[in-house]
Parts: sequence; structure tokens; C-alpha cells
Amino acid sequence: MKKILLLSTGGTIASVASDSGLVPRESGEGLIQMLGQLPYEIEVRDILQLDSSNIQPEEWEFIAKKIYEYRNDYDGIVVSHGTDTMAYTASMLSFMLQGINLPVVLTGSQVPINVILSDAPDNLRLAFAAAATCRPGIYLAFSEKVMLGCRSVKVRTTNFNAFESVNVPPVATVTSDGLVFNPQQVNFPHADHCTLNTKIDPHVSLVKLFPGFDPQLLFAMVENGCKGIVIEGYGLGGMNFIRRNMVGAIGELIKNGIPVIATSQCLYERSDLTKYEVGREALLKGAISAHDMTSESTITKLMWALGQEMDVHQVAKFFDRNVVGEVSL
Repeated sequence: MKKILLLSTGGTIASVASDSGLVPRESGEGLIQMLGQLPYEIEVRDILQLDSSNIQPEEWEFIAKKIYEYRNDYDGIVVSHGTDTMAYTASMLSFMLQGINLPVVLTGSQVPINVILSDAPDNLRLAFAAAATCRPGIYLAFSEKVMLGCRSVKVRTTNFNAFESVNVPPVATVTSDGLVFNPQQVNFPHADHCTLNTKIDPHVSLVKLFPGFDPQLLFAMVENGCKGIVIEGYGLGGMNFIRRNMVGAIGELIKNGIPVIATSQCLYERSDLTKYEVGREALLKGAISAHDMTSESTITKLMWALGQEMDVHQVAKFFDRNVVGEVSL
């Protein structure tokens, strides 16, 4: 039997009805009791009891430290988590726990586990199966798919099929044959040993560009402590430079040591600043391309880079590296 640890953090999966709405109160043991017999030796630790909207950098660090603490005692770790920020947590754990030596699988549900038609039991069973069979790494398991954590995005608010693996296929899917692994696994360099590095700087901003956006607002962010900005541009990452000169503003920010990452508002496929004039102008000013990374992975990668006290040039080089499978280059 594989020995697997469940770290319970709250979320919808553990929620019960209250006068103020759904509140996470179910224990990890309570979750396991709803599943019936499983072919694993399971231990449970309740480490948080939060709606994932309240999961923030302090909780990322806490969860990462717990995983690191228990990494050598189990064959796999499952983290039950609320769905709303689970993709951010999965991405950040990927950077904080580079070289992790066992599968760590995040999962949750759209409906509390105590509701008769909840998706929670199937998601938990999938997460345990993934934790018992996947190669070491950070994953997100949901609705019959196992995805690389740093490629996962929540794309639906109520449908059970809430998460997608963006720009790469899922690591594995559930069929009548069981858990079927994709032979085209995402390749990235694996460290020889796991290092815990929770140093991040959350003083960053994610801006979705829209016609009429005033670039002076970017400077206001910096004046109030912002140290890096991700801009979701149009299409391949284009940004306007007439009248409201976003490109000029980016150039000024970069001269002042503020890294600006350019990504696309489009969920699928890549940003490419080399194709159009509106992208090339930004590239010439020093904008850093996110390529085909998700916005969740882009913002967490930037936080982690700034936490290592990287300057603009080091951040640019870092974003041209595939560290944990987060980007195709």
C-alpha cells in the first residue's frame, strides 16, 4: 500500500451551510470517511480551515513548509484546497518546492462533500490515485484530469469541469481503463534534491489592458510600492502607443528598475511580441515576454523572482527559462 498524507486547508470541499453562507468546517478525517475504503494507507493533518479567497502569500509559505516537512515520510501528498485560488497556490508551490521528491496533488470541489451529488468524492479519489502514481511534481487533479500545477487555470465558476490545463495536455485523464497517462509529458529540468525557498515579494500588480487605460496609473502603482507589473495585452501581447502611450510608460518603468511582463488576455496559445509593431515597440523598450504561461503562473513566478532580489535583467533571463514546466520555449 502506498502511504499518502492528506493536508486539509478548507475550501468548498470542506464547507457546511451557515447563516453567513458556506463556511469551511469539515475536518480532513471527515472528508476521508465520505470516500469509503481506499487502497492506500492514509494519514490526515488539518493545517488550515480557510475559504481559498483568504489564501494569501503567508498561507503559501505555510503550506510549502508543511509539504517540505513531511516529504520524506510519505509516497505522495494530497492537499485539499478551495477552487478559487487553487491554481495560484499550485503555481507558487511549484516555484517554492523545486525538485520536490514526491507527487503533491491539489484538489477541491465545486460542491461541498456532504451534498449528495457533490463532485468532491471523485476529485479526492483521483487526487489519491495521482499521488500514488505520478512522478514527483506539483499537480492539480479535478474532474477526471490530472494537470501540471503551473499550467492549471480555473475557467468555470459552477460547472464540475472547472479547471483546464492551458497550452499543454493534461498529465493524465480518467477513462474506463483507469488513470491513463499522456505519453507526451511536459519536460523541464529536475533538480537533484528538493529545496524549500519561500522568499517572495508580493508587491506586484496584474493589469488587464483595455482601450482607454491611462498608463499614468502604472506609475501610481509604483509610487505606492509596486515592484513588478504583469500586463495582459491584446492578442499576441500588443499594447497601444498613440495618445495613451503604454509602450513609453513601460520603457520608463524598466529604466527605473521595475520589470514589466507582457502576456496575452487570451487564455490559450502564446504571446509573441515580435510579430506586430505594437508588440515590437514594447519589446524594444524592454518588456519581458511571458510566452505561453498562464497569468497565475506569470504573477507567481514574478513574485518568486523578486523575492530572490533579482534585478530587471535577471528577471528577464529567469522568464526565458523553463523552471518547473510552466513555459514552452
